Amino acid sequence: MNWSKDNGRSGSRGYHHGNLRETLIRAALELIAEKGPAGFTIAEAARWAGVSPAAPYRHFRDRDELMAEVARRGFEGLATQLEAAWDGGRPSPFLAFERLGKAYLAFARAEPAAYSAMFEAGVPPDDPPTLREAGDQAFAVVRTAAEALAATVPPANRPPAAMVALHIWSLSHGIASLFGRGDRARRKLPMPPEDLLEAGMLVYLRGLGLPDAR
Repeated sequence: MNWSKDNGRSGSRGYHHGNLRETLIRAALELIAEKGPAGFTIAEAARWAGVSPAAPYRHFRDRDELMAEVARRGFEGLATQLEAAWDGGRPSPFLAFERLGKAYLAFARAEPAAYSAMFEAGVPPDDPPTLREAGDQAFAVVRTAAEALAATVPPANRPPAAMVALHIWSLSHGIASLFGRGDRARRKLPMPPEDLLEAGMLVYLRGLGLPDAR
């Protein structure tokens, strides 16, 4: 799924009557890729779509609502990819957990504009509630995986699954944001970001006392 490709630079060519909402979302993704998540106005999105400056307000209250919808769809796409990568923890929680991290990096690389809208646009994560729900859905996959990993540790030494999930989410997000992006903000790294994430996860999980993470 890549929302920011094959849309054409002229919005009027991509806009069809009755589908302005979708065209504005594509416009936002194109403009994020070109100018960053804070670098354009809703009027520019209207120009991209080839409609009047007032037309977007039939679908979105303001620019923040447009960005929130882009972010919501991004979280839904991320959740889908994480679910597929986790695959119920098969063939083992450790191997599935490793796939989960790689899926997170793959999403950031494939959907840099959506990723920016999700995390860098300054949109309140609880407004609208559907945005929070989509974000919670993505995090729930990581939480489920963390619970499966924690369950491999004897109860007396078992780490809190919520803590593990938050730490792994933070590690994955940091590496994705710094070294795994698909846009010009990606920093150089003398190794694949997947290798860096794998090493970081191994150190972390072994530090928690989990059985052989390999």
